[in-house]
Amino acid sequence: MGIDLQLHADRPHWPSRRSKRKPTLIRQSYQHGEALAQLIAKLPANTSGKLWTVDPYNDTVFNEQVAEAALREIPDLLDRCADDAQVEAVQDLTAYLKDCATTPGSYLIFIGD
Repeated sequence: MGIDLQLHADRPHWPSRRSKRKPTLIRQSYQHGEALAQLIAKLPANTSGKLWTVDPYNDTVFNEQVAEAALREIPDLLDRCADDAQVEAVQDLTAYLKDCATTPGSYLIFIGD
């Protein structure tokens, strides 16, 4: 199980030969998926937070407003880290959330296994 991250400049779409829309992918991260999934799976459900809604088995999409709200959960997530790999995963997630929150019209996709 792992969660990969993709930052898109606009509502993501999957290109086809007939699509005239430009690709939206800005950047992606695959190196911290396992550690990120372990942390998110331990978050308490049904809270006012946003990160607990990330599904480790399916895709979850955050827009810029949700990303901004999720940034407030980072200190708690860092407190839950058990090792350096998890700290690096949270640092990577923080960078993606900040970029999404400050890029108008962007979307952050959590890609679950």
